[in-house]
Amino acid sequence: MSRSAAIEVAAPARLHLGFLDLNGNLGRRFGSLGLAIDAFPTIVRVAFSGHDQVVGTNAARVGKVLARLRQQLGFDSPLEVELVAAPPPHAGLGSGTQLALTLGTAVCRLHQRTVAPGELATLLGRGLRSGIGLAAFEQGGFVVDAGAAREDRAPTTLVRIPFPDSWRVMLVLDPTGEGLHGAEEVAAFRALPPQARDAAGELCRLALMGVLPGLVEQDLEQFGRAVTQIQAIVGDYFSPAQGGRFLSARVADALEWLAAEGVHCIGQSSWGPTGFAIVESGQAAERLVDAWQRRTRVPPIEWKICAGRNEGARISMRAAGRSVAALSSY
Repeated sequence: MSRSAAIEVAAPARLHLGFLDLNGNLGRRFGSLGLAIDAFPTIVRVAFSGHDQVVGTNAARVGKVLARLRQQLGFDSPLEVELVAAPPPHAGLGSGTQLALTLGTAVCRLHQRTVAPGELATLLGRGLRSGIGLAAFEQGGFVVDAGAAREDRAPTTLVRIPFPDSWRVMLVLDPTGEGLHGAEEVAAFRALPPQARDAAGELCRLALMGVLPGLVEQDLEQFGRAVTQIQAIVGDYFSPAQGGRFLSARVADALEWLAAEGVHCIGQSSWGPTGFAIVESGQAAERLVDAWQRRTRVPPIEWKICAGRNEGARISMRAAGRSVAALSSY
């Protein structure tokens, strides 16, 4: 590839809608439900350079991923890496996995080497507990993974269903907080006991008999009630680690208000603090945001309305003096 070419990879953020089995007695743990969204994408642009340089925010985080890539795959060419866009870190939107996969894919393509996203995830230590971020990168849409059976392999994607075009996701953002991550997250998982088998069984029943048929039939009430029940069970299980069913009291207040307004589908993505609600249309979402803003003069949280994204990452090449040309998508 020309030394003047740049590879750009753009990947969707994801919502983690809940785990399915936190007991693990069948040999798998952390089966997950998730959704790719069209807000907060991760966009990375990589080109050969005379010396290493990182442009944009989160330079230290980018540098760590790049160092691990070189260690695992043997690349040594100096690179210019531009982090064009990224979700807020540790907010429950999958920023770490998407950064690893976008940067890894861009570097590999620049060196004319194809490495599958699943292999990249394993090499970079991502997706070993939940496979939702990997599935969002590869396919987009609504996904269910089988949970972790081995520590050295990302979970298998079991189900991928297109998310209805008309439904809208309301993100409830608390910019003052961060979800558990790093050593604190590892310690929290170690401290929590295995979930009761009855609770794990109820999670799977709700997913199979509520979430999936509701989605396929585009019955938002059935889908939403099942997701909300899953969120309640999972949130209560994690409450000793995060101080309640939801990490952020501000987000919890907004979600409680949404439920009182008749919204069937509410919850927290991953460790939060980001909450979500799913409603039938953009108009419905805008009405709710307007009503919330009339309720209080100084909203303690922020809102973002978005849609599901039914495709995975996009890979493009920019040559000197030419516009971006699509290479492929997952």
